[in-house]
Amino acid sequence: MKKYAAALFLAVLMFCIGGCENSTDPNIENQPNISGTVVEVYENSILIESDGSPYYVSLSSQNIEHIDSPIAVGDEVTVYFDGNIAESYPMQIHNVYAVMRSNNKQ
Repeated sequence: MKKYAAALFLAVLMFCIGGCENSTDPNIENQPNISGTVVEVYENSILIESDGSPYYVSLSSQNIEHIDSPIAVGDEVTVYFDGNIAESYPMQIHNVYAVMRSNNKQ
């Protein structure tokens, strides 16, 4: 009887966990952000284009809490960051908190 109860408990727990939705922390959603299309994907960074301008986005920051993976060329993404953009060509975003797909492609 104990084995049956334990198996039933595990089954219910798996259904509950499986139904959880992967969402971002509300604090991240209040951070500065930029949306754009992924043009190139590198090991620790991506290059996005937003309003005709290229942005190099570092993915090696220790502050990153969430990255939709894998990110591919052509994905529409929103990058949440600390608000600082290095004015170079391409512009650079180093302190990234999250990178989320905007087009819900998964």
